[in-house]
Amino acid sequence: MTHHPILAIDHGQSRIGIAATDEFGIGSHPVETIHISRTDPLKRIPEIAAQRKVSLIVLGLPLRLDGSEGEAAQRVRNFGNALAGRIPGIQLEYSDERLTTTSASEKLREAGKDARAQRDIIDQVAALEILNGWLEENESA
Repeated sequence: MTHHPILAIDHGQSRIGIAATDEFGIGSHPVETIHISRTDPLKRIPEIAAQRKVSLIVLGLPLRLDGSEGEAAQRVRNFGNALAGRIPGIQLEYSDERLTTTSASEKLREAGKDARAQRDIIDQVAALEILNGWLEENESA
């Protein structure tokens, strides 16, 4: 049984998107975008996790299309290891994030958001895609 809320992270080199479930696991929603040049994600994410009382963080892992791990996946794993040291008591899992940004972009376009409007929320929506994918995989079992 999964305990909610859950935080999902779309880790990029310049921005990090955050999404979360509500405390009951009924809904999930975008939370914020962290601009790495302005905010230290290793400080901000534990703050968000504490405020929301999360029990699990799902970190999107950018696998290659063939399923193997490359440099981007290693960067995310390095970040995950650093983050894990700052969130004692909160479980950290990785989830395949292939194509989540593409899927998020398509959904925003369908909702009438042009490229400029997408830029502000694309990372949060990608995190939402990671979260929803993880929930589908893990909560239907």
